[in-house]
Amino acid sequence: MEFKPESLGAAEKPDKKREELKGKVLALKDLVNYQDGTVASRMVVNRKTGSITLFSFDEDEGLSEHTAPYDAVVTILDGECEVWVAGKTFQMKEGETIIFPANAPHALSAITRFKMMLIMIRE
Repeated sequence: MEFKPESLGAAEKPDKKREELKGKVLALKDLVNYQDGTVASRMVVNRKTGSITLFSFDEDEGLSEHTAPYDAVVTILDGECEVWVAGKTFQMKEGETIIFPANAPHALSAITRFKMMLIMIRE
């Protein structure tokens, strides 16, 4: 799957499904389901200054190499993946976090089905 940072664009109008999440204790990995043969996502926060999006990746799925003009924080919520950032490769598993620096090329690929939280900081 080719990732386009602009697809996570500027803040949208309030979304009822996102509004229903506020003020509650959440199990983040339960908010996005696995789907056979694809990548699924669910945005939980979307503001001009940043966003939080949950992703699920089926086995052998991933995001192709790309850059973003701002830092991105990825935390693995379930499963295992391999990430590449600025020429280095890392194996990641549940509970681990990596920060992709602004403008650094990065990509990721599922080793097993996995879920992640992506936090984008724009300002």
